[in-house]
Amino acid sequence: MAALQIALRAHGLYRGTIDGIPGAGTTEAVQKLQRRKRLVVDGIAGPRTRRALGRLGRPGLGTRPLVHGTVGWDVAALQFQLAWRGFPCGRMDGRFGERTEAAVRRFQRWSGLLPDGVAGISTLAALRGPLPHSPLLLAWPLSAPLGDDFGPRGAHFHAGIDLPADSGMPVAAARSGMVVYSGWRGAFGKLVAIAHGSGVRTLYAHLSRRNVVVGQWVTTGGIVGLVGSTGRSTGPHLHFEVRLRGAAVDPLSALAR
Repeated sequence: MAALQIALRAHGLYRGTIDGIPGAGTTEAVQKLQRRKRLVVDGIAGPRTRRALGRLGRPGLGTRPLVHGTVGWDVAALQFQLAWRGFPCGRMDGRFGERTEAAVRRFQRWSGLLPDGVAGISTLAALRGPLPHSPLLLAWPLSAPLGDDFGPRGAHFHAGIDLPADSGMPVAAARSGMVVYSGWRGAFGKLVAIAHGSGVRTLYAHLSRRNVVVGQWVTTGGIVGLVGSTGRSTGPHLHFEVRLRGAAVDPLSALAR
């Protein structure tokens, strides 16, 4: 379903989120395509409708090795699966470009495979494994309502959770650990990253101020910075990520309820 949504979006027919969930928006987009191509308008993406999508309508995932430069339904499905397993590749568009290849290589290293950047039999088999999750429990870094959560957002993938809060509110370490990054990091703005052991790191982004330095040991609840809106941000909030050996995992699965 995600590959269908990506193909429909490429044709300007679907504007919803690439979430892989059947819904009215996807059905309506399929019907628009069918009317445009003078097919039976049933809202079902059967073989003739898939052919009408061109290169993005075929082939199925697993029917060929995927390498840099390939385009298709299978590439779209690959991008979606990589994102959910913690290795988003930017825009999900069914095109195997540099960012998709880099995501494949990162996933292959994470899975103990040869990082050749080719999504072949072994890589696709590894993608069918369970989603990664944090082996450590974490405390909430901020008392705030949940904004955007972990998962698809438009044609991209949101690799953390957003906690909207007033600028200047203190942000706490989710668990004891060593500060391994404290500085400016592109779209993240002012960022702090903490290593907690067992391969787990937490990231605190868009801060207005950083209160810690690299090499500093912090305890659970220690203030690492203040809420802000630095980097690519539409307003003051904390973007909080949890990573396991480099793979982004759903923070809500690790946060104490």
